[in-house]
Amino acid sequence: MYKNTLKYSFIIFYVLFSFSCKKSNNTSESQSTETENTTKAAKNAPVFSADSAFLFTEKQVAFGPRVPGTAASQKCGDWLVTKFKSYNLEVTEQKFNAVLYNGKTVPSRNIIASYNPKAAKRIILASHWDSRPFGDKDKTIKNKAIDGANDGASSVAVLIELARIISADSLNFGIDFILFDSEDWGVPNDYTGDVKHEYSGYCLGSEYWAKNPHKVGYTAYFGILLDMVGAEGATFKKEGLSMQAAPSIVQKVWNTASQLGFSNYFIEADLQGLTDDHAPVNTIAKIPMIDIIDTRNTDNLFFDHHHTMQDNMSIINKNTLKAVGQTMIQVLYNESTEM
Repeated sequence: MYKNTLKYSFIIFYVLFSFSCKKSNNTSESQSTETENTTKAAKNAPVFSADSAFLFTEKQVAFGPRVPGTAASQKCGDWLVTKFKSYNLEVTEQKFNAVLYNGKTVPSRNIIASYNPKAAKRIILASHWDSRPFGDKDKTIKNKAIDGANDGASSVAVLIELARIISADSLNFGIDFILFDSEDWGVPNDYTGDVKHEYSGYCLGSEYWAKNPHKVGYTAYFGILLDMVGAEGATFKKEGLSMQAAPSIVQKVWNTASQLGFSNYFIEADLQGLTDDHAPVNTIAKIPMIDIIDTRNTDNLFFDHHHTMQDNMSIINKNTLKAVGQTMIQVLYNESTEM
């Protein structure tokens, strides 16, 4: 997952215009809450299982790197479709050829699993499910595909566990779990050729979906994108484009996390605008979507093993998965009482 900040003066202006017209070692969920928060949990949500999310992460990694066009990608994608269908969700597959930064194409597929598909009011929960085809930040092995345990698999795992929980209940709105493909095919660090793509070769699946929604006339109340949500020591800041597109949703999520005792993960700090899958959803589909993404106070910006061979199961932490997953399920159950 690469994030480019150079083009955001235009993107933020576009979003503003569009919507004006309409590190401790992350102890656990048991820490004390901040009583001054104005957001209250309107309804007790079910318990999110970090154990299940960990196993779902492990399962994806076991297929091998989920690079679009490979056998591992095909097998993992088939498993994801089967898993969502086992929860009685309506699954749509979008197959397309993604045009890469170098002009080549790769077969790709977005996977959309819909809960309560006939409901008019909808929320999008999204992630990318592919993994980086090369570890260009690795110190020694730069041309080999990475496991992408955190960068891709962890956020997908949280969504699968959310789908499992929600499928056993009756919420009064619809949820579309969207897994974008070909997100992590962006320009490698040492590439010197010409790149004209707006997102530098990243976000190809979300760009395709934003231009071609899985249902004609589709819209949603808001969306939440998860990216890199499983590593030990994770911190989530209020990302710039998210704050421009949907500040009330950002605050709703951060307040809920604080109330649940996860304010050492969801910290009260601003972050620059990032190129991620929420960008085309905001600017093209014009659906307000926020990004929950792990960033650190380091030169690397992201977790230490970002785009390296070390992005494997050894860095996945159940407490992090719990913090994100429990916050998300509580946000949804709070929303059920508001809508």
